[in-house]
Amino acid sequence: MNPALTARAAGYLDCHVCHLLVRRPAVLPRRLACPRCGAALHQRKPDSIARTWAFLLAAVFLYGPAMALPIMETATLTGARADTIMSGVIYLMTSGMWPLAAIVFFASVVVPVLKILALTFLLVTVQRGSRWRPRDRTRLYRVNEAVGRWSMVDIYVVTVLVALVQLRALAQVEARIGALFFAAVVVSTMLAAMSFDPRLIWDRHDDAE
Repeated sequence: MNPALTARAAGYLDCHVCHLLVRRPAVLPRRLACPRCGAALHQRKPDSIARTWAFLLAAVFLYGPAMALPIMETATLTGARADTIMSGVIYLMTSGMWPLAAIVFFASVVVPVLKILALTFLLVTVQRGSRWRPRDRTRLYRVNEAVGRWSMVDIYVVTVLVALVQLRALAQVEARIGALFFAAVVVSTMLAAMSFDPRLIWDRHDDAE
């Protein structure tokens, strides 16, 4: 068997839910369902590029408010303090908690930006019909999809603090609007990664064979 043979070239459809290979019928019905999970089968995800761009642009527009607005407010006997993501990182650094500051900075600032840049790169190369290193671009997509959910660590920290500190009489922590915007950024980038069809990376490569 030709090691470069793809499912599409062999006449199969790949279920994007359970990844079962299904023989493509000679005449496609109006709706072809996966025999194992019942999901609709498509040669490629419908409107993959348009959907990915839509979620990606939403993440870009939401990222500004997510960084600028406070994500939590801490009230103590000495006063109240509202923190954005970056001011929280700086506070952790000045308090000597460098490992936690590094984790929050990487997960909440670096990862979302890298996800947006990586997905933008993949979309542009696919739309331009690039055949440049499809294997590496596929790996980039897989890494992007796997690490995206870890951006939620900041939201988890706020959630835990709100739940724990409420039990004390001397301090109170409340989530602010920035947390909602940041959660929306993370969800938007995750939906963008889910909407992108990595098989599009290989289409121009296969057509050139």
